Amino acid sequence: MIGRLTGTLIHKSPTSLLLDVGGVGYEVTVPLSTYYQLPETGLGCALLIHTHVREDALQLFGFQTSRERQLFLKLISVSGIGPRLAITILSGLSPEEIILSIRGSDFTRLTAVPGIGRKTAERLVVELRDRVEELAAAGAGRSSSLAGSAGESDSQVADDVVSALVNLGYPRPMAERTVASVICSQSDHSTAALLKASLKLLLR
Repeated sequence: MIGRLTGTLIHKSPTSLLLDVGGVGYEVTVPLSTYYQLPETGLGCALLIHTHVREDALQLFGFQTSRERQLFLKLISVSGIGPRLAITILSGLSPEEIILSIRGSDFTRLTAVPGIGRKTAERLVVELRDRVEELAAAGAGRSSSLAGSAGESDSQVADDVVSALVNLGYPRPMAERTVASVICSQSDHSTAALLKASLKLLLR
């Protein structure tokens, strides 16, 4: 089982990346919480990995911190939550927001994430309330990097952000309206900044 990968970042998008490790390219699915922390392409990158094995596929999920990985593992331990939905939760809410929402039984915030209904939110709270206590203090105050994607046009970045939101489960018209609104309201048009602002607006 692959537990960690260190190599050169060849390509990155809001939902996945390609990491060259000794001449072998590994495609890794990542949450936005990890994407925000990635270096520029061509630079070294190390990720903690969860290897998910199914009958028809072997998938790699990557995380910048052990806290993210631990939270991911706790999420997929809940009935009805698979790796993809866990990645969506980590993309829609920061680790701190997830932990606070679970500890505080904030069903409104949890159900704002695409794919999370009331019953799933209730299972999250019941099954994880006590188990996330150990993660509550770890990594407190960690800030996300909003390093821009140099050289990308606004239209290209907007398309990437819309695509990422659609992959998270938001309807395309809603994603397009939200991104257009965010582009008009802020000066930082990097992919990470627009994603973060769009999600903040969608999760109100």
